[in-house]
Amino acid sequence: MTIRTRMAVLFLSIFSILLLIFSAVIYFESENYRQKEYKTRLRQEALTAATIIFNKNEISPDLLKLLDKNNVTALNQEEIIIYDVDDKVIYESGSDSPNLKAEILGQIREERELFWEENGLEMYGIVIRNRNKDYIVLTSSVDKYGLEKQRNLALTLGFSAFLLVCISAVTGWVFARRMLLPIQRMIQKIDKIRASQLNLRLDEGNKADELEQLSIRFNQMLDRLEHAFQTQRSFVSHASHELRTPLTAITGQIQVSLLANDNPADLKLMIQSVLDDVQQLNKLTNNLLDLTSIDADDTKFKYTLVNILEVIWQIRTELLKKNPDYKILISLDDNAELTPEVKGNEGLLYTALINLIENGAKFSPQHTVEVKIEMDDEILKLSFHNEGSMIPENELSQIFEPFKRGSNSRNTKGHGVGLSLTRRIVQLHKGQISVVSSENEGTIFSLLLPK
Repeated sequence: MTIRTRMAVLFLSIFSILLLIFSAVIYFESENYRQKEYKTRLRQEALTAATIIFNKNEISPDLLKLLDKNNVTALNQEEIIIYDVDDKVIYESGSDSPNLKAEILGQIREERELFWEENGLEMYGIVIRNRNKDYIVLTSSVDKYGLEKQRNLALTLGFSAFLLVCISAVTGWVFARRMLLPIQRMIQKIDKIRASQLNLRLDEGNKADELEQLSIRFNQMLDRLEHAFQTQRSFVSHASHELRTPLTAITGQIQVSLLANDNPADLKLMIQSVLDDVQQLNKLTNNLLDLTSIDADDTKFKYTLVNILEVIWQIRTELLKKNPDYKILISLDDNAELTPEVKGNEGLLYTALINLIENGAKFSPQHTVEVKIEMDDEILKLSFHNEGSMIPENELSQIFEPFKRGSNSRNTKGHGVGLSLTRRIVQLHKGQISVVSSENEGTIFSLLLPK
């Protein structure tokens, strides 16, 4: 069943139930009023008859019967019966009077008055005290006109309800179709979107209702998909280029070594060059694997308390072994603890920090990078300062994208993956990373990590 059909059926069901309740309330309230009104009329008839019968000096029972037969206001099929204290009939207006059981007479005496229906008759009994004796006056009749009005009311309500249900069925179907028309248009638009046409967007209207908000969210998802596709294409293109460059260099050097003489010194230099290219290739591959591993599943990493100062000293020791000319200066502000800790994955934080420290030393003319640690109750702040050439302002927003390198780094080895990996690790730890660069101050990378 389609949503449109379900909406129409639901609308019709709710309307029908409400209409049924409304009609039932009207009918039963009318019936209740009819019974109360007719009970009042029967009571008046009973009291009138009792007054006349018990005052025999003014009128005889035979004359009362004659008056009842010729009374133009008498009730339909009206019968009046009066019982004495022994439940014997002392007056009966007609020959077709109902015979009451002793239980009913006893109930009338107990409750003093009683109204009920029996065999299509409306019956009313009341106890009237006369000369210290309790008499029962019973009146019975058929409310012909009242019942006829109730039947007419039932027919009117039934026909009106049927007509309104039919109208509501058509209206509900049209209403559901009109309400779902924007969704049908969205479906038609979505069907046109392909991997090669991710630039298409849904109409957002005036952004007032829920469907238009859904269109906005869908367009935002398409923006992310388009960006992801573009990043993927760029990633594949740059990765292929970065992998091919060292492989081409290695191939060329091996071919040259095969044609060269057997001079051990030249051969050693060539092997060293090949080793450098292999190491660069291995580093690039590891960075790419780390980046894809984090993007694929970031829930597999375990988090513990990590001493950031200890990690930075480990990085310093490792980098100085490989590059003795590097200068890595570490300082703590007055508020920083000797064991600044954050909750995170030590391996990932090590990768992020070594990228920032190594880049700082590599791009500084004196190969010097200053690492400063600051703390407060909630945040650990790390800053990495080097005095290298300024990164152009228009390149700062792209420096964290994969394979994006600043124009100031063209003469320095690198692949443009490290900062992208670093940003992803920082985001994984719910932190922030930023960069500022100026001609006089150099470049400062700032890292904020929640404790």
